Amino acid sequence: MFDRVRARLAPDTDSHREPAVGLFVDGPNVFRDEFDVDLDDLRDVAGGLGRVGVIRLYLDEHATPGLIQAAEARGFEVVITSGDVDVKLAVDATALSTDQTIDTLAIASRDTDFKPVLEHAAAQGIETIAIAPGSHGRSDALQNAADEAITLGS
Repeated sequence: MFDRVRARLAPDTDSHREPAVGLFVDGPNVFRDEFDVDLDDLRDVAGGLGRVGVIRLYLDEHATPGLIQAAEARGFEVVITSGDVDVKLAVDATALSTDQTIDTLAIASRDTDFKPVLEHAAAQGIETIAIAPGSHGRSDALQNAADEAITLGS
């Protein structure tokens, strides 16, 4: 499943290479009316963390075609689930951090459910980043579990 990603992010002989970043975005919790989150801002945050290898937006079946098109146009891999996106995002992020494909795991969400994912990645030696969609969308538990916390719009 992750062969394409592994090949793109395979370690090279340069010990000074940029870290490989995986950004996982919890769409239903980030793209809400009360937050002014821009896809380009998320992409810029990921790019500032290192070499972006995985950039996924997880959405449920109620996602608008406009959001899907905009995300794909900006290079996001869009994953649509038939229910709660949390499980799919958590499984994918855990799998990618377990096989050491990425050096940095960034999760954009305000959902405390992803705290175990960040803790597992950290135990694997992966740097962890919690990205909040806004100051009133922060999860203290999620941010405290991460090595670094970023709040969009501040």
